[in-house]
Amino acid sequence: MTFAPTPVLHADLASFVSFGEALTDMRRVGPTEWRSHCGGSPWKVAIAASRLGQLSAFAGGISKDAFGQDLWRCSVDAALDLRFIQQFARSPLMAFLHEPVPASFLYVGDDSADLHFRPHALPAGWRHAVRWAHFGSISLTREPLAARLVALAESLKDEGVHISYDPNYRLSMDSRYDRTLERLCRIADVIRVTEDDLCGLFRARDYHLGLGQLAAWNPKAIVLLTLRDRGAQLFHPKGDVSVCGSTLEAVPDPFHRLDVADATTAGLLFSLIRFPAGSPEDHLRWAVAAGAAAATEQGVHGLTPRRVEDLVTQVQVARTELA
Repeated sequence: MTFAPTPVLHADLASFVSFGEALTDMRRVGPTEWRSHCGGSPWKVAIAASRLGQLSAFAGGISKDAFGQDLWRCSVDAALDLRFIQQFARSPLMAFLHEPVPASFLYVGDDSADLHFRPHALPAGWRHAVRWAHFGSISLTREPLAARLVALAESLKDEGVHISYDPNYRLSMDSRYDRTLERLCRIADVIRVTEDDLCGLFRARDYHLGLGQLAAWNPKAIVLLTLRDRGAQLFHPKGDVSVCGSTLEAVPDPFHRLDVADATTAGLLFSLIRFPAGSPEDHLRWAVAAGAAAATEQGVHGLTPRRVEDLVTQVQVARTELA
């Protein structure tokens, strides 16, 4: 195992750490053309949180080749705490995205760098600094990494760290994923899902069935549910609130929907971290505003606190059920 020289950007260790995969998205842009983009949902959640002003880190393994170096440079640009990134002389994890809507991914990464991530090699004292830890996406399906991450999430929860979880459903999350899904849902303080996630994860046509199971497993969890173009709903111990789709900015490029989803998650977590006594309405406004701010060509990399704060005031929230 080898690590790149790590410039220390912060005197303090990150208080928000997102665990999982950073990868290279290969997106089809023409019949015979593909374009590479730095990606991976947990990595982008960390990028978005940092852009909003939170001391953040992505904890995971990346390759040492050109693809890994691109991820490293983007992490530097976003002021992530680089001490949490581990580089290995292994192949990169790649995701080939044929169609953005519905998303059709092919993942390529046998014995790739992400699988070699070692929690025990994280910087000394990081457990004393972290207050929120985020988990999710395909990292929780890729062994032996998945077992390490689930055990880590449970141990952090036992130590009083807040846990957020975004399953980010993919076809590989079949019945073999059921136990992981339940374990993460039972310990999560925040669960972020879409209606498509719920239908896929619980193999049901009606997403309400999955929503009911989440409530049964963990009735105290804050659940953010996004409903395609019909808005979003936040289930919170202090009250359930919703935003209608008309308040959301249109996403000009279907590929940018991926960044919007991760920015929405980061916006909610940023609000919960910075304003723990805030109302459910305020937390949902921040989530939706961050997602809308990422609906640009720059995606999560173009987020700024000023841009999101300007949009927060435009988000109309009501304590009513969505149809």
